[in-house]
Amino acid sequence: MNTDTPGQAGKGKRPPLIELRGVTKVYGTGQATVHALRGLDLFVEDGDFVAAMGPSGSGKSTCMNIVGCLDTPTEGGYLFRGVEVGRLSRDEQARLRRHYIGFVFQGFNLLGRTTALENVELPLLYRRTPVAERHNLAREALEAVGLTGFEKHTPAELSGGQQQRVAIARAIVTKPALILADEPTGNLDSALSREIMDLLTTFNRNLGITIVMVTHEADMAAYARRIVRFTDGLVEPDGKDGRKGGEP
Repeated sequence: MNTDTPGQAGKGKRPPLIELRGVTKVYGTGQATVHALRGLDLFVEDGDFVAAMGPSGSGKSTCMNIVGCLDTPTEGGYLFRGVEVGRLSRDEQARLRRHYIGFVFQGFNLLGRTTALENVELPLLYRRTPVAERHNLAREALEAVGLTGFEKHTPAELSGGQQQRVAIARAIVTKPALILADEPTGNLDSALSREIMDLLTTFNRNLGITIVMVTHEADMAAYARRIVRFTDGLVEPDGKDGRKGGEP
């Protein structure tokens, strides 16, 4: 898999990081059928910071799962830097996740009996990064989120805000192109929420990491450069998608 290969060869314009075209997702059959996505179109450019908003059941999380290669569309296309993800093998999709995507969750999802350093090292372990390099990269990531000196602390010895910082360090340790953040401040008070959003904003602006964040909180969404609103499995036009209205 080569995600630097453009899917629109010859046009002289780099494709967006994320392209969803006519994506549907259907769960169940018969009377139990649920249409989570109903022909959704969405483009996200490299370096953007997008907040996805909408009521429960509007399709936000389903869309995030598809973008993160945790789920597949029923119909429609998903391209990552021009590469048709649906044509990749399972191993290639796993490689895309490991090398290009970092995840931040509301519940932190840290391993309780391992240290902060070991939690941050996990993505590098899956990539079979040598031990010494793995330690150095994890320490650098913890330093980037302001947790130098906390390497040996377990999650039980950290506050909620510190745990989320460890989770963010784990997400950035592979230097991903994209961070998918699902309600990253949902379990934090307002002061800690602002700290986490300041961190994400810094990584977006200074490192160029694209961020797509699901949130129900308007004050957190205000940190993003673009707000995308989901309604009944579709995205409302926001006037900021340059490929709408004529470009194929």
